[in-house]
Amino acid sequence: MAVRALVRINVAALQRNCERLGRELGGGTELGAVVKADGYGHGAVASARAAQAGGATWLCVAGAAEAAELRVGGIEGHILVMGAVSPEELPVALAAEADLVAWREDFVDQLLAAPGSAGARVHVKLDSGMGRLGTRDAAEANRVAERLAAADGVELVGAMTHFATSDDDPDFLAEQLAVFSPWAQELKARHPGITVHAANSAATLRDPATHFDLVRCGIAIYGMDPFHYDPSEQKLEPVLELASYVAEIKPVEPGQSAGYGRRFVAERPTHLATLPIGYGDGVRRALSGNCDVLIGGSRYPLVGTVSMDNVTVDIGAVPTVRVGETAVLIGRSGEERQTAEEVAERIDTINYEITCGVSGRVPRDYHSDGSPG
Repeated sequence: MAVRALVRINVAALQRNCERLGRELGGGTELGAVVKADGYGHGAVASARAAQAGGATWLCVAGAAEAAELRVGGIEGHILVMGAVSPEELPVALAAEADLVAWREDFVDQLLAAPGSAGARVHVKLDSGMGRLGTRDAAEANRVAERLAAADGVELVGAMTHFATSDDDPDFLAEQLAVFSPWAQELKARHPGITVHAANSAATLRDPATHFDLVRCGIAIYGMDPFHYDPSEQKLEPVLELASYVAEIKPVEPGQSAGYGRRFVAERPTHLATLPIGYGDGVRRALSGNCDVLIGGSRYPLVGTVSMDNVTVDIGAVPTVRVGETAVLIGRSGEERQTAEEVAERIDTINYEITCGVSGRVPRDYHSDGSPG
């Protein structure tokens, strides 16, 4: 390792994940890749390129600045800003030629009055049960849609919703679908050219009835399980590996401690390896004494408090680990594997948060292995 911590991103695996998701879709349904939050920590521009190579025809982000970042990075094609856009952000989104989402008539007023709005493309969002953005009132959604359709210089191009429980509660998913589908079908009957979309990764894999014209897959394109178990069960390949290296090894006698607060006190003679990675890099402090590290194909317990820049690992009384060896926190080492799902389960969170939490000070190394990992 040339650096204290490193994220390795396998863009070939991301491309293959998109190809695998595309095989779930029937003819006429397009694949959208969600690359918000810097591609869930994987890098937005590189993820977008790999997703497009894997068949994604849409890219989805949360905000205007994320759309602009993709354009600066040379990304072409459809970009959908799925989130709220303030009046101050609107010019940024328009300059990026990004599709926008509307659900209130006052937003339509702002859009029509905004410089550079000519040619703007807009999707209308019905809140079918998520309870965040969008309107719960189908009549209001219809008014917004008809105003957009009638306005000069802007175009009604889509109808959308978002599912709240597609990963864990198919009954509520069905309730949302029963709210959204009739409204969307009626709107499309009046405006045949619009794109109807609703499904996230979990819905895409769970229920073909959610596919419509476009699916918006995020977590799955990065090779993580939208159902929070094991990516291999969904035939997905993890894209991200988080690694550090063994910077120091020292013997520890019974009663000696390591780390802030002396949360680790040796009960037997052992050796500790110190890795120069910590919560400043995205290794959550809640993993203190509650995680494994893979070194040389073996699994060792992380002990003591996770500090900002270092963690300690118990490598045993007769260690085979050497200073300078690579230490893997997410990924593979020999036959051992530790997934983001496993790390997330340790601290009662989700895989999304694990990769999104890897900080910007950790460099990203993009590579393409050319074969399944």
